Amino acid sequence: MLEDMELEKQLQFLNKPTIKTVKTKYGDTYDCVDFYKQHAFDHPLLMDHNFHPKMKPTLSMIKRNSYASTTSRLSTIWSKDGDCPPGTVPIKRITKNDLIRQRDMPPPEPANFDDESVGSKNNSAQIKASYMPSYGYKRAIAQIPKDPNTKFTGAGMATNVDPTLYGDNTMRLFIHFQITCKFNCFNTLCPGIVQVNTKIPLDISLEGILSQRGGTKLELLMYIYKDPDDGNWWLLLGESYTQIGFWPHIIFTELTSFATNIEWGGVTYNPPCVPEPPMGSSYFPVENSSFDGFCRSIAISNEKGDSVGIDNIIWRTDNIFAYKVVFKKLLEGLDSFTYVFYGGPGNNAQI
Repeated sequence: MLEDMELEKQLQFLNKPTIKTVKTKYGDTYDCVDFYKQHAFDHPLLMDHNFHPKMKPTLSMIKRNSYASTTSRLSTIWSKDGDCPPGTVPIKRITKNDLIRQRDMPPPEPANFDDESVGSKNNSAQIKASYMPSYGYKRAIAQIPKDPNTKFTGAGMATNVDPTLYGDNTMRLFIHFQITCKFNCFNTLCPGIVQVNTKIPLDISLEGILSQRGGTKLELLMYIYKDPDDGNWWLLLGESYTQIGFWPHIIFTELTSFATNIEWGGVTYNPPCVPEPPMGSSYFPVENSSFDGFCRSIAISNEKGDSVGIDNIIWRTDNIFAYKVVFKKLLEGLDSFTYVFYGGPGNNAQI
């Protein structure tokens, strides 16, 4: 009874008064909440903000130094109700089951690999590793070699998802906010990111983005980009740099100025006594974008805000027998693309 009362109290706090209720093609219910009433502004550092619903990032720099074009696209998810009116933002209505799932989520993943992690700056190096069974998060990621003098103001990629791990025909965009290993949450369950888009919610179902292994390649282009004028970190989607929302720089410590680490790749989780799940396409990478999980056209923005390519990376995995990473540049037609291929069969690997 006390638990139910606490959950109801949280729901009243999180679900803000709605101006309009809309539904998606997939049956999800969203509340069109007044821009100024969204949960982001419950953050204690944002109480006296001066943000407004027509805010946009300064895009001259990112457009001048554009990432390679892709086949990404964003299509409407709304039913006949239409999207949210101006001055509001769509926020998925939170249910008691949502809060229970959030409560039962595994603890935050480690922010960094320890010294025992496997890594290489290229894929030709001979790597020797002993298999050490463990539980929890498993990662297969590529990262920029660490340099105390390197400062990042953004990163971008195009990515695909294989249906093997989802079991349906939709995938969702989501954000994960984490402070060390003490606190984490998804989407709008904690205050922080300010939504500005009236049509695209944070946990949008991405229609037409799923890729069937060996079939047509579909992908989504996304960026996290620091506005050089006000220092806010923007989430942008697609070739038109559609603005979804931003993290105000004031809520951060180190990210107030710049980022020091960027990673691309995949993450899975297995509870104790549960086999490690597959990742990506469920196969080790074969260096083919039609068959592998991948991050394509990976690029970074340097301290000046210029978009620059990447020549080398360090790749890491918690279990080299279950998951692998390949960093490679491929020529496709007249264009060259930088890929991070990742994935693996998990506990089904043949050792």
